[in-house]
Amino acid sequence: MTTCPQCQQLINSQAIDCPYCKTTLKAFGHPGMPLSQATQTEFLCDRCLYHEDDSCTYDKRPFAKTCMLYQDKTQPILNEDIIKLTPSNPLTKLKRWSYRHRRMLLIVGLIGLSLAIALSN
Repeated sequence: MTTCPQCQQLINSQAIDCPYCKTTLKAFGHPGMPLSQATQTEFLCDRCLYHEDDSCTYDKRPFAKTCMLYQDKTQPILNEDIIKLTPSNPLTKLKRWSYRHRRMLLIVGLIGLSLAIALSN
């Protein structure tokens, strides 16, 4: 359960709209896209990391009241619990490399087969 930023009522964390005040809580009506909202007197850009480093391209900047890209500059961007994306197993690395370069491997295989047939005659 979370609280609505407008009416401060307890609501389901997956709710798309607040059932009490009808404030939109999720971007584009999708439950996986949280929508950050400012209070009545503040703007999100004052506390946003992207506004601070001038990498924000949002058209309502610096007076945005809602934003789906908002990142609080006092919070760390990455958690300590992030799963390691690069596998340490050499066989897995080889499989991924061969999948990425399968066209090149096919061409090299055809050239090798052609050379083997030509040299055997």
